[in-house]
Amino acid sequence: MTKKLEELFNLPPISEAIAAAIEESTPISNEVATQEMQEAKETLVAADNAFDKIDAALPFVSDLDTTDSELDELADLARDTFKDLIDLSMNVEPRFSGPIIQSASTLLGHAVTAKVAKMDKKLKMIDLQLKKLRIDKMETKDPAAKALEGEGVVLDRNELLKAILANSKESKK
Repeated sequence: MTKKLEELFNLPPISEAIAAAIEESTPISNEVATQEMQEAKETLVAADNAFDKIDAALPFVSDLDTTDSELDELADLARDTFKDLIDLSMNVEPRFSGPIIQSASTLLGHAVTAKVAKMDKKLKMIDLQLKKLRIDKMETKDPAAKALEGEGVVLDRNELLKAILANSKESKK
């Protein structure tokens, strides 16, 4: 079946492909791994510095409470005006009450939008605080646990299965 597929797709024989893959696979040296770890540490330090800058900038954000009070004021004004317009619509002829009720409905929608905007702002601030706490917690973990040393080797499936079978046979003896 594989011969037919090789001929159909004009592929080299499977044995040649496996040999080429084995030749290309080289173990990663300790020097390369150390260099990559050092680059990763430098990237983490740069990211940490950026987070510290953001953290330092957050307390200086002003007018957060004033926007809350302004949104509350707008929502209250829209609600009061809604009630007034509904009362007015009940006191006019039915043919004129439709546009008045429609305007009242729009005002009530604005009140809801103001409250939703206020809640969204608070949720975003909480989300930012949780993300910062998570990053701070990850940063304070044991640094020795972060630095792992090892070697990487590229294997194909068959070599890996042979190694596993050899280890299982040795452990049975």
